Amino acid sequence: MADAAGMEELQRIGARTVPIVSKGHKFVFAQVIKDVVEFLGLEDDTAPELSPDELKQRYQEIVEIAIGLMRQMPDENLEKELPNRPRSWRVLMHHVFQIPTAFLDMEETGDTLSYENMVAPPPAEMTTSAAVADFGEAVQKRFRSWSEATSGEDFSSQVPTYFGGTTRHEMLERTVWHSTQHVRQVASLLEQSGITPERTVTGKHIAGLPLTDKVWDETQA
Repeated sequence: MADAAGMEELQRIGARTVPIVSKGHKFVFAQVIKDVVEFLGLEDDTAPELSPDELKQRYQEIVEIAIGLMRQMPDENLEKELPNRPRSWRVLMHHVFQIPTAFLDMEETGDTLSYENMVAPPPAEMTTSAAVADFGEAVQKRFRSWSEATSGEDFSSQVPTYFGGTTRHEMLERTVWHSTQHVRQVASLLEQSGITPERTVTGKHIAGLPLTDKVWDETQA
């Protein structure tokens, strides 16, 4: 977070990461919408709208779009910083593919999905847009293989994550929408650079996902 006062408030109530939703001294990680709804005492149905197979299929197209966007980004833009957040464009672009990497690591090892893995920075040698796109292609291949291997499996069981228990189905959905939102942001950065994206995430791609039309938060990227 760029806001020092906001970070002090997080530390006061005992939260180490964002996003969270708080009431007084109590808070819940806003990583899973179901937890937020229960915390606020709402009655909304938060079950994933798309089935695991639909999420898999949707995400493979989104990752393909993401790889294309990365290859369009001029290398000289990579060390620019996002507005209101100490994160470079290079880090954001890498994060698009690190999100599914953390998910696949959890799936393949059974280990807890950690915050450190989710936000792991790009390797020092990953200094070009082509290198980020190549990483994306490796993740794409890995995700496709996992999708085929898990066809027909039960996704209702609980999986271990740093923010608490959630179902495998919910974690897959979160992986898809979280990464998709950042893909939309990369497309926005291209447009800000005067470059027209060859392909972008559209309403068709976010239909059924818990995303709004807003690409950037008001206070942070």
